[in-house]
Amino acid sequence: MKLSGRGVALSVTASILFALMPGYVRELAPLDGVQVFAQRVLWSIPAVLLLLLLTRQWPTFVAVLGRLRREPLLLAALPLAAVLIGLQWGLFLWAPLQGRMLEVSLGYFLLPLAMVLAGRVFYAERLRPLQLLAVICALAGVLHELWLTRAFSWLTLVTALGYPPYFMLRRWMRLDALSGFILEMLVLAPLAIWLILSFSPPGAFDQAPQLWWLMPGLGLLGTLAFAAMMASSRLLPLGLFGILSYVEPVLLFAVAVAFLGEAFNPAQLWTYLPIWLAVLLIGWDSANLLRKQARQGL
Repeated sequence: MKLSGRGVALSVTASILFALMPGYVRELAPLDGVQVFAQRVLWSIPAVLLLLLLTRQWPTFVAVLGRLRREPLLLAALPLAAVLIGLQWGLFLWAPLQGRMLEVSLGYFLLPLAMVLAGRVFYAERLRPLQLLAVICALAGVLHELWLTRAFSWLTLVTALGYPPYFMLRRWMRLDALSGFILEMLVLAPLAIWLILSFSPPGAFDQAPQLWWLMPGLGLLGTLAFAAMMASSRLLPLGLFGILSYVEPVLLFAVAVAFLGEAFNPAQLWTYLPIWLAVLLIGWDSANLLRKQARQGL
């Protein structure tokens, strides 16, 4: 699979949009993480329907519904995909409200290594020299963190190890980004409705009327970010897609420390410096390959 400039751009765009969400979530009080998750699921559905109409992909969605009727395995895989992504969504929205965004950020730092390993083992993808050097740098940072803390929190491990099975499952399902996304949200919708009816604080929207426009905004922001991420995952080799995922935790780290006021241990600098170097190396490698492909007319 050749390098797609569009895939790289979509991956970086998704990372930027996702990095905005922890700060956005802080503005949704008095809702807690569970309520924000449930509201995001429900508000994502009209947001995706709008995008399907604006991008003229409604026929594609109808074709996917036809596949669900014809392919029992695809229908059986859909709830599993919804559970996997729902778990990640819930943690991502819960963590900033609990002051634990740095733990999730570290999980996203580990995630690309897991993705590279999955690409090598399951898809026989090979790394170019600069990509390999980037992986070594990132691994050095991860090992330093392990030495420093002697353990990873459960938040870190679930974030790092939960996404690769999801991305591999979505590749096997061969669903376009928007169709797959709305189907997953429809599967999660009954759970979201139950959470809202059972645990929503009374009068939340009366106490904070800004929620009436902040919640649709969260649905749209999350939908755009997720659609960009899933589109890039289909355009890029899994290993490269994983390495590019380092952009997001770098931004999440900056948001957590600079804007959310989470404490940063100076000793962790040696965790993050090698990982930031890995981001620069993969950016350099991607730019070089794109220029080479442009010269060759690919």
